[in-house]
Amino acid sequence: MLEGIRVVAIATNIPGPVAAARLHQLGASVVKVEPLRGDPLAHASPTWYETLTRGIAVERIDVRAPESAARIDAYLLDADLLLTAMRARALRNAGLDWPRLHARYPRLCCVSLTGEAPPNDDRAGHDLTYQARAGTIAPPAIPRALIGDMAAAERVVSVALALLLRRERNGEAGAANVAITDAATDFAQPYAHGLTRENGVLGGALPAYNIYPAREGWVAVAALEPHFVQRLLAMLEVEAVDAGALRAAFALRSAQEWEQLAQHHDVPLAAIR
Repeated sequence: MLEGIRVVAIATNIPGPVAAARLHQLGASVVKVEPLRGDPLAHASPTWYETLTRGIAVERIDVRAPESAARIDAYLLDADLLLTAMRARALRNAGLDWPRLHARYPRLCCVSLTGEAPPNDDRAGHDLTYQARAGTIAPPAIPRALIGDMAAAERVVSVALALLLRRERNGEAGAANVAITDAATDFAQPYAHGLTRENGVLGGALPAYNIYPAREGWVAVAALEPHFVQRLLAMLEVEAVDAGALRAAFALRSAQEWEQLAQHHDVPLAAIR
């Protein structure tokens, strides 16, 4: 779908590379610019880094060095989109702020990915601190999903597509900021509005929408609609939607056995991996 679109991504760690990989999956040609020491993700998770850079040209350039300006210029002259994951001060120091970019490359659209939105786009942080502010952490456990990073990556893609669409419609290139804190906060709305809080409708109040220990492992059951509830009761051979009765029934088989049985009965249930 994005065949012919050229993207330059000056982004390391997680949300920027994830967004760049997604744009490449949609057909764009992507050049990923990394610092001379490489992307920290390559050391933290080599297999994921390899997946995210598959089919993408990777160049190591010190974007802050004056002698690198010509190399960056060569990429941007033919680019449709620049994706950056740098703080505002670093962008200005590298000459990659929007006023200078727009003057030099009038058809270039730009998406800057920052931890927080302006005027706080110089504030330090990472996914853990953004989730802490959004309310998606239940101490002392560290979140298993990087909600802020992954949500921001998808938002970068949608914002980039909107900028490119507007340019194609009226010839006007534009810039936008995507803040990880905003993405994390939006993804926390089910919790903020009480839906997934303890004893909320999706937070444990409904016996048919909950997790239970099986004979081996755990199961997640999500029988919200009445027809799913009736199939669940029939599968478990219990008469009422009672947490105690469901817990006793699930203890009779392994999580994998329940998952297979649920597929046969068309019940939304999965073994927890």
